[in-house]
Amino acid sequence: AYTPTEAQLAHEAGSDFIKIFPADSLGANYIKALRAPLPHLKIVPTGGVDLKTIGEFLKAGCVAVGAGSSLISKEILEKDDWGRLTETAAAFVQAARSSR
Repeated sequence: AYTPTEAQLAHEAGSDFIKIFPADSLGANYIKALRAPLPHLKIVPTGGVDLKTIGEFLKAGCVAVGAGSSLISKEILEKDDWGRLTETAAAFVQAARSSR
């Protein structure tokens, strides 16, 4: 969803979680503003969520985040660097825990 209307319609259609995209452009303040009149929505931001912004989104009331290339970079995939992926995933978990 991009707009509050889209988010509410998705909820009314039975969605358990509402994906908000692009999160990096909209920002955590948008999530706060969206949740003010619609606190029942379970928001999951995607698109540009990284280690610097995960805490902001969780503090804004998101129930989870979606992370793509900031978690699994092209370089990790090309080099089969699963150790680095594990380290990055652990950093995401730590950042999430620290923000709550």
